[in-house]
Amino acid sequence: MCTQRFKKFFILQLILIFAASLPVFNVKGNVPTSMTAQDPTKKQEQDQDAPLRLSSRLVQVPISVSDATGKPVKDLKADDIVIEEDGKEQRVVALGEPGKTPIDIALLFDVSGSTHGQFALQKQAAVQFIQDVFKPGDAVSLFEIGTTPKLFKTRNSNSREIITGIMTMEPIKAATAFYDAVVDAALYLDKNADTGSRRVLVVISDGEENYSAKNNMTDTLREIQKNDCLFYSINPSGESVRLNEVSRKGQDLMESLASQTGGKAFNLTRTQSLQAVFSQIAEELQAQYLFGYYTSDERNDGSFRRITVRAPNRPDLRIRARQGYYVPKG
Repeated sequence: MCTQRFKKFFILQLILIFAASLPVFNVKGNVPTSMTAQDPTKKQEQDQDAPLRLSSRLVQVPISVSDATGKPVKDLKADDIVIEEDGKEQRVVALGEPGKTPIDIALLFDVSGSTHGQFALQKQAAVQFIQDVFKPGDAVSLFEIGTTPKLFKTRNSNSREIITGIMTMEPIKAATAFYDAVVDAALYLDKNADTGSRRVLVVISDGEENYSAKNNMTDTLREIQKNDCLFYSINPSGESVRLNEVSRKGQDLMESLASQTGGKAFNLTRTQSLQAVFSQIAEELQAQYLFGYYTSDERNDGSFRRITVRAPNRPDLRIRARQGYYVPKG
């Protein structure tokens, strides 16, 4: 009798232990909240949400640095640089060794009547420029500035084909739609340049705008800044820019675009040649830094953010960088 009672008691204990090990469901048949931490579906959703909370916009800032004599400086570190966005200091990161970041260049030739005299020399100097600056990973596209902007040669990573394209360009009798051509080139780089490359506009022109149908000075600067381009220009007119108001206005226009975007506007002097100026641009691009920061302001409001760059511990340096950028909207 005792043996039978013991067996019943033992079986009852086993049933209770087994029942206690089962998950407890609420009245709707769902697993209680305390148990959902191990739910793989919920965990996957949490993992997907995490990057959204941690995301931030990377702002690239190409920086050209020279000493008092104008010679490029190549020993700058991220710790030497202070970048502020709308007055707020940002954490600076180096995005590559000086001059090693790939370059996407849009080379714009003014084929209108005002540049005919030196067109052959312009082409020769541009060929030498490509030979000096081009390296694996770089790309070049060719544009004409005329009555209607024209993409003369699409983006190409073969230097020989680029040089062939330059040598086949010819001047024509045309007006100068300067603004429209520069905007088209900036938009083209934005659409076709590799991610992370430096986008560079190199313009050979006197800047004497007289025919743009779609853009003005404000539009042009905005599109260059929105599409993260550096603007360089070479004015072959030299001293003659002082002879009339139109010429001075053209040079002033190009200097403004260059200073706002971190590039440089050249006007040939008696002691300079086109090839010498192209060499200066090539040398600068080969020594250029690409710094960046993850902006602390993550609003996508389409606003313009001002950028200032300085090297507080090295006041002898001359620094050129973009003065701002447009935030994507949406």
